[in-house]
Amino acid sequence: MLGGAGILLGVAAAPAQAAEVSYKTECIPPSISGLPPVEGTTKVEITAPAEAKVGDEVTITWKFTQAASKNPDVLDLDKDTVKPTGTLKAGGAQTADIAMEGPRQNPAIPKNSAMKLSDMTGKLKLTTAGDVTLTPDAYNINVSKPISTDTKCTPKETVNSSATIKVTSGGTGGTPTPTLPTGLPTLPTGLPTLPTGSATPSPSGSGTDGGSGGTDGGQTDFTGKEVSVPYACKTPIGDKSATSPVQINAKKNGGSYDLTVQFKKSVMDSPADIPADSVKPSMEVALGGADKGTVHVEGPTNSAAIKSGDPIEVPDLTGTYKPGATGTSTLSPGVLTVMALGTTTTCTPTRSEVSLTLDTSQQASGASGGGSTSSGSGSAGTSSSGGLAETGSDSHSALKALGLVAGTVILLGGAVFTFMPGRRTR
Repeated sequence: MLGGAGILLGVAAAPAQAAEVSYKTECIPPSISGLPPVEGTTKVEITAPAEAKVGDEVTITWKFTQAASKNPDVLDLDKDTVKPTGTLKAGGAQTADIAMEGPRQNPAIPKNSAMKLSDMTGKLKLTTAGDVTLTPDAYNINVSKPISTDTKCTPKETVNSSATIKVTSGGTGGTPTPTLPTGLPTLPTGLPTLPTGSATPSPSGSGTDGGSGGTDGGQTDFTGKEVSVPYACKTPIGDKSATSPVQINAKKNGGSYDLTVQFKKSVMDSPADIPADSVKPSMEVALGGADKGTVHVEGPTNSAAIKSGDPIEVPDLTGTYKPGATGTSTLSPGVLTVMALGTTTTCTPTRSEVSLTLDTSQQASGASGGGSTSSGSGSAGTSSSGGLAETGSDSHSALKALGLVAGTVILLGGAVFTFMPGRRTR
């Protein structure tokens, strides 16, 4: 129907065409949800001009007639919280990856109902005469609330092209070659020549670090890789599990290393009003390889009060690693402790994931042999039993807020991921 309507627009407007294509799709949920991949069928309708000229910039529309799967029966998604982005492949006479984007515009999506994704649009500048085919490729679904998470969906089979633009070379195509005016004056002869040789002095001196210790060849900054760490957490509302992306970076400082532990994509909206200076995280970074023991790192408390609905960010955790052995040492995210509103939540990794590897030189009173190499302020602390501190608090609202802070990501993170009918979470 849309194709026929486009033809009826006549010569005055570029005729439009619309064609639907379906393909098997694998969707990867956000890592924080801990959920496995799910396969479904995506149906897409691509609308583009049937004919155009070289030099034209055309607008293309991607319409989801069927998402790969449903919103699971975990959480209702609010109005205008879902935003799709994707890639459309141009082929044939011209190849290109066309960035497609839709507005964060959707009706409220109840639990266990079809996902409603807005139409995506993109632009393509035509450069070559011939048939240009348009084929949908991977796409991403971002949900902004209750936390910002992404579900990545990719084709699991060869996708047929959905539309073809016939590009002609006549008319406005191409850029005319300018011609120089005649009769220009000639430059005088006998101009002095510039001196030859390089005016840039050659660098001198050694490029190695003058610091002591280590076999790093002068390198001082070390960037770890982002790893997904599965955690088992003891919270005030019971045991929870979560998977969080973590990265450990280091900066050499003499014979020691200043560590920074970053939690990636850890922003969520606060479920309650949280006073200033009431949330403090810390971690015991686990050492391996040549070295043994742990390194204590901690972050600052929240400097300002966090209102309900405002985003919460996990601050960088910092500490100092003094090597206790010479050789290749590894650093992995370890036990995470969060003190908030008078209670303690302890999260222990269920699988070790190395984020950073260093060539270390043994230092006096270093880490090897076990124990924390940096005591920090001591205000955060860790629970050797992995249990929860007894608070004795009569504030039910405070405990509820902490429980939500600790458990919201796990309980609600899966809601941004869409499941095939018949496949449910445990």
